[in-house]
Amino acid sequence: MKAVIKIGGKQVLVSENDVIYVEKINAEVGETVRFNEVLMLDSKVGNPYVEGAVVEGKVEKQGKQKKILVFKYKQKDRANRRTHGHRQPYTKVTITKIAG
Repeated sequence: MKAVIKIGGKQVLVSENDVIYVEKINAEVGETVRFNEVLMLDSKVGNPYVEGAVVEGKVEKQGKQKKILVFKYKQKDRANRRTHGHRQPYTKVTITKIAG
């Protein structure tokens, strides 16, 4: 069974036993999380969500991705050069159950 769920403003296609990396979720490692915003379940499309459909997953890990560097500058101007960077936090989730 496959489902499309909405997590953190993004849509993710999942099936059981999939491992996904999503934006940080406030949950401890080993905790079960439920995603109620199911947009599509197999061939059933919601309006906007499928009623009664739930996707459950287990939090495997909380972490940070590799550092992203952003370099900004203006052409022909040696004074306007800036380097910024950050590490985006993520949550690793294993999908355990899809119910609809």
